[in-house]
Amino acid sequence: MRDTVMRVAGASPYDVVVGHDLSERLPQMLGVGVQRVAVVFSDELAELVRPVLDSLAAAYDVMVLPIPDGERAKKAAVAVSCWEALGEAGFTRSDAVVTFGGGATTDVGGFVAATWLRGVKVVHVPTTLLGMVDAAVGGKTGINTRRGKNLVGAFHEPAGVLCDLSTLRSLPRNELVSGLGEVVKCGFIADPAILSLVEGNDPSTLNADSPVLRELVERAVRVKVDVVAADLKETGGADGHPGREVLNYGHTMAHAIERTENYRIRHGEAVSIGCVYVAELASRAGTLSADIVQRHHDTFARAGLPTTYAKASFDDLHRLMKVDKKSRGSQLRFVVLSDLAVPTVLAGPSEVDLRDAYAAIGGRG
Repeated sequence: MRDTVMRVAGASPYDVVVGHDLSERLPQMLGVGVQRVAVVFSDELAELVRPVLDSLAAAYDVMVLPIPDGERAKKAAVAVSCWEALGEAGFTRSDAVVTFGGGATTDVGGFVAATWLRGVKVVHVPTTLLGMVDAAVGGKTGINTRRGKNLVGAFHEPAGVLCDLSTLRSLPRNELVSGLGEVVKCGFIADPAILSLVEGNDPSTLNADSPVLRELVERAVRVKVDVVAADLKETGGADGHPGREVLNYGHTMAHAIERTENYRIRHGEAVSIGCVYVAELASRAGTLSADIVQRHHDTFARAGLPTTYAKASFDDLHRLMKVDKKSRGSQLRFVVLSDLAVPTVLAGPSEVDLRDAYAAIGGRG
């Protein structure tokens, strides 16, 4: 099957390519004039990244920047260590960064590229389903602080993204299922055909070589490409659409749960819970029908994702939600639905509704 190429429009347009065995496309995406390439990768992917390093070594001076796996990488100290290595190597603006790994690697590697010399070229090669449909596309980069997730970051669009489905062959099953959390979210906010695909196929058959998984990836990436092209820096959409904030559907609660769990819960699992929570909240606020709320419960569960949570009190989660980037002053703001693929913003919901929605997903006061 031929590779699928999706163009991200904007001031700095780039391609997102979906297919198998895509490493030969890297030099084209890096472009002319690049001499050195720094490859930022999870230290747990040392073997998987080897073909990429060998391919790049034929044309470039390659330096390796291994970083910790997962959210452990998204710390200021890790970014500093990368900056120091680039400085020691004399890395210039004409050189480039390649990230190879999951969403956390994309976030921190992209942040390093965004901030080194105020911005150098970066190409992302996501190796997880979550990275392909979420972190690698759209130019958001960031690291965490003790106060919250992704609170320090920058917008830095990549020169290209290679969603090489072959890398998913070694992905643990629970990580692939976690990635479905962001995929199903895209179905609710913009493309209900995604929901039909999940509902109409046995999730256990989805793997790196599954045509259905490929279609899910392409559809989810297309959702993000369209949203980002219309609102790169989250300034808002037209005609009441939340703009890029729509991609944070379910994330206000999800990020609070991740903080509570000290990031031991997978991101897609937290997003699943967060989307079900915000559907329950929208129902109580009078914007969403009961059947679509139930579809949230059913579709995320069919994908193998959690839909309930009770490991923290509402008060603890409420305090963490107030740090959400969508908040304005002391007012919480949530992306909600008024129908399938019809998102809007709910500002300042009542505490009664917030508490009742949490109780509806099994939470405690």
